[in-house]
Amino acid sequence: MKITGVEIRPGNIIEYEGGIWKVTKIQHTQPGKGGAYMQVEAKNLIDGRKLNNRFRSADTVEKVRLDTKDFQYLYAEGDDLVFMDKDTYEQITISKDVVGDAHEFLQDGMEVVLELWEERPISVELPEQIEATIVEADAVVKGQTASSSYKPAILDNGVRVMVPPHITSGTRIVVNVYDREYVRRAD
Repeated sequence: MKITGVEIRPGNIIEYEGGIWKVTKIQHTQPGKGGAYMQVEAKNLIDGRKLNNRFRSADTVEKVRLDTKDFQYLYAEGDDLVFMDKDTYEQITISKDVVGDAHEFLQDGMEVVLELWEERPISVELPEQIEATIVEADAVVKGQTASSSYKPAILDNGVRVMVPPHITSGTRIVVNVYDREYVRRAD
């Protein structure tokens, strides 16, 4: 679907100069003389390059719709991750770079959503929150109870998070995957 340069919004996926770009920031500018334009910052979904470009109202770009499909995480193989299509049971191998830092939170059998463009995986969406076990937690420093002080702890997947003082080693907690923050104790 074609859209004009001033209809571009953050979060849009556009096709421009042979690449697929996710719009991260926009700024509408109306200079004293000349036509208005949209200053657009975008990130290439295939190779990670950044784009900073001006689009005038007369310019048109192709707005892309990505297909989403449910997959299940199976295992890691070096720098690659193996997922299985839940409908066809077909396996697909994806680089850890596509998932980003969130790959540390992947658990065997975890259900994820893959965004595909022309049958090619562009991004992997994990659940917002996961449960994990604390394997190591620092001792509470006496006298730090007046303020809401957090202490560092290491999860069973090796990720370091800040937790409240009452959380000890062996406790199961819920963690926000993308913020890497403690949410609550697991039930």
